[in-house]
Amino acid sequence: MTSVTETTPGSNAQRERRRRILDATITLADSGGFDAVQMRAVADNADVALGTLYRYFPSKIHLLVTALGRQFDRAEEQSRNRQVPGDTPHERVMYILGHTTTALQQQPELTEALTRAFMFADASVADEIHFVGMKLTAMITRAIDGTEENREPTDEDTAIVRVISDVWFTALMGWVTGRTPAEDVTKSVDVAVRLLLR
Repeated sequence: MTSVTETTPGSNAQRERRRRILDATITLADSGGFDAVQMRAVADNADVALGTLYRYFPSKIHLLVTALGRQFDRAEEQSRNRQVPGDTPHERVMYILGHTTTALQQQPELTEALTRAFMFADASVADEIHFVGMKLTAMITRAIDGTEENREPTDEDTAIVRVISDVWFTALMGWVTGRTPAEDVTKSVDVAVRLLLR
């Protein structure tokens, strides 16, 4: 279990089962946040045995971070071959992050669940965290370049995106826990992006 997309190797039945599990996870998280995502409830809603669920996802954190990866995978796929609006790298990156932040803030319970899981993840969730990072890196690198081409990110690109994403997820966590107003999420990220891309 190292890939988090629907193209995971395996039989059609296995891919369908995985899709149902992730759909059930998103539905539960969207209606009740982090606490609503219980392994038994996911299994019941996905119509799989509890033991089967644990074979696919060893823990709730694995499950939620994988669901986050699927969300970003879909967002990255939609953004491919599109010109990102903006005259400067800063403007283009903030367009991507602002658009994504707005979408996340429209589903606060889901965002709370996915963000908490991402922040709580330990080394056992490294593959899933890496996948999320790859999708963010691809989107932000394309925005920095200002082209429709997809290229392999450099080490510097990856380092820049890691800092931006750390600031972004920390700001999102502040929002979902009620410590930070919604508008301050974008403001915090804007400062980081300006400093890194000037």
